[in-house]
Amino acid sequence: MSDEFDYDVVVVGGGPAGLTAALYTTRLGLGTAVFDRGGGRAAMMQDTHNVIGVTEETSGAEFLRTAREQVESYGADYERTFVEDVRPPSSESGGEASEDATGYRLVAGGEEYATRRLVLATGFSDERPDPPLPPTGRGLHYCLHCDAYMFVDEPVYVMGAGDAAAHVGMIMLNFTDEVDVLTRGANPEWSEATATMLENHPVDVIHEEITGMNKDEDGWLESFEFADGTTREYRGGFPMYGSNYNAELADALDLERTDDGTVDVDDHGRTSRDGVYAVGDLTPGYNQIPVAMGEGAKAGIAIHMDLRPFPRSTEDVDALGPVEAADVPAISPELLATAVTHEGHAAGPRAAEPDEEAAADD
Repeated sequence: MSDEFDYDVVVVGGGPAGLTAALYTTRLGLGTAVFDRGGGRAAMMQDTHNVIGVTEETSGAEFLRTAREQVESYGADYERTFVEDVRPPSSESGGEASEDATGYRLVAGGEEYATRRLVLATGFSDERPDPPLPPTGRGLHYCLHCDAYMFVDEPVYVMGAGDAAAHVGMIMLNFTDEVDVLTRGANPEWSEATATMLENHPVDVIHEEITGMNKDEDGWLESFEFADGTTREYRGGFPMYGSNYNAELADALDLERTDDGTVDVDDHGRTSRDGVYAVGDLTPGYNQIPVAMGEGAKAGIAIHMDLRPFPRSTEDVDALGPVEAADVPAISPELLATAVTHEGHAAGPRAAEPDEEAAADD
């Protein structure tokens, strides 16, 4: 890392995608910082589903705390702060930002930072329906692929009046035979084709507005009360009102977006602007923690391959000469000092090998 930059990599967003990207770039020898304003979908999880090796009772807060501690243990900086602005260096004086500008400058918490590469992992925010509502994770759920399993053979609602709500209602028939679509007084906006499909599936469409809610002693939803005086039992359900992408920084850099509003990226998270990557829920694809972690890992590896100085190409050897002993290893003194004392280092504290443990038990 040159004196021109504070970091090799700055990751904006501290969810699973951003923290995984930071984990990879840090362990691959790049000076990395994570700027995280907090919140996000993962932080709201009461339980963790579909993450292999992480058990159900792990909350989103616990999951993220462990991830942050891991990233910091390898030498990355983590700052709970809000990034107010980002720009290429060429735009400092108010001029036109260059498409091939080297590095980026960020303003976060009133401080300015320079970084060689930038990763945007800012996600999106779900549109919440009007109350009355059960607590998130206790009857109000936003991830069908994560949470449908919880409602096998249970009564389920889907809120909304568009195609997405109708389709999710029909999808839930794969898990339970009691599914209602609650339009909450809104006129259905689904297409004729969707209406025909809905008519041919055992899904009830309830048009009355919700006027009350009942919960059990654990805080889980038990039932909704409706304006016509009826009460219907539900164990949980899914609001389908869309989402808003947290893309202010992407727009400040004029990154290309897809038709659905996500940031357009290649298979390694590269955006339309050189040196800027996007990962996680800000990008196209399934909004799942394992998917986000995979995207973060791929972006981290791509950044490493882009920035690593060795092997020196024949062109660079001609221009710079051979690699000297003093040039290696290409890792900052700070990260080197952290690595050689880390428990994951070959010379660091090690647990007994399995055969040693078995011998001790004999």
